[in-house]
Amino acid sequence: MSVRDLIPRAFRKNHVPVKYEHDDPFSLLRREMESIFDSFHREFQIGTFFDREDHLFAPRIDVKENDKEIKVSAELPGMDEKDVEVLLERDSLTIKGEKKDEKEDKGDDYHRVERSYGTFSRTLHLPEEVVPEKITADFKKGVLTVHIPKTDKSKTESKKINVTVN
Repeated sequence: MSVRDLIPRAFRKNHVPVKYEHDDPFSLLRREMESIFDSFHREFQIGTFFDREDHLFAPRIDVKENDKEIKVSAELPGMDEKDVEVLLERDSLTIKGEKKDEKEDKGDDYHRVERSYGTFSRTLHLPEEVVPEKITADFKKGVLTVHIPKTDKSKTESKKINVTVN
């Protein structure tokens, strides 16, 4: 037995302890998780958490119908009536707009300006039994409300259908 045999292998000359990454199960798991998140963000084109709100503006729209009219309400916070356009084309109602937002903040040793712009368009299919000449729209406190009157024909034409069980 030589003196060299008494020295552990890790301390011998020309021996470098190496640990391969593929031997570590946690390293493999980490790489797989990063790959999943990267592909998710690429597929849905999601930006960072802070800039999502500016790029995904689509107004919320409520549609209510009664015997006399169809009422469409669109929430347009921070917008003015001059930034909104309402169009009736055949049997479709389209609400278009452009949202512009600029915030400026000045201090003694800084000047910050943030701008965001975006357009939107929402189209709703309408029944044929509306009176296009009497459609009205009003804008109050960031809410656009469109009143679409129905024709007399649409008011009287309703028929109850019996349901049978087979």
